[in-house]
Amino acid sequence: MLLFSAPILTFYRIIRKKSTEEFSCVPYIIALLNCLLYTWYGLPVVSYRWENFPVVTINGLGILLEFSFIFIYFWFTSARGKIKVAITVIPVILVFCITAAISAFALHDHHHRKIFVGSVALVASVAMYGSPLVVVKKVIMTQSVEYMPFYLSFFSFLASSFWMAYGLLSHDLFLAAPNLVGSPLGFLQLILYCKYRKTGIMEEPEKWDLERNEEKSKQLQLVINDSTNDKS
Repeated sequence: MLLFSAPILTFYRIIRKKSTEEFSCVPYIIALLNCLLYTWYGLPVVSYRWENFPVVTINGLGILLEFSFIFIYFWFTSARGKIKVAITVIPVILVFCITAAISAFALHDHHHRKIFVGSVALVASVAMYGSPLVVVKKVIMTQSVEYMPFYLSFFSFLASSFWMAYGLLSHDLFLAAPNLVGSPLGFLQLILYCKYRKTGIMEEPEKWDLERNEEKSKQLQLVINDSTNDKS
């Protein structure tokens, strides 16, 4: 849940500024696909009874969060950005619907359903952990991590490490395998953050600071005027 809730600070900034700036929506759309597939994977339709109940609960909540993030992004982005979001979201929904339909109606036992859904979910999970890398080129070129949120990278590393351990302990290849990729990718993002975090981050001045600086300027102007009057 820490991974799925990590972007809250990013979207608080988007709401406050009423702009998506240079943030990308791709990681959240891919995360939505991942949550949809793994929620379906954990349900009794695919898995045996409720053997993967933790997978269902965590990814089910993840669906709600990712839908919320995508809606906020869609609301505050430009008209061109809205088209990009729609073009990306529609195939994601189609992939999930097709996967769910095939597993429910074309496959008739849990074993083959798990293999099919798990394979698709594995690809989506690897894409989710790698999706923040879309901004890595920008980070390296600008030497700034302003648009690569730290908490998203940090919790991506933690979550993938824990899910990898869970998958290995439960002998579930489809839970362990994608996180064998996700954990190193998360670690790579943390390395980049540590390298570039001190450069290129422009902090927005607070309203109080602006008012205080304005007051100082007025006081300085009064002193200059008084000095000029005294001399004259």
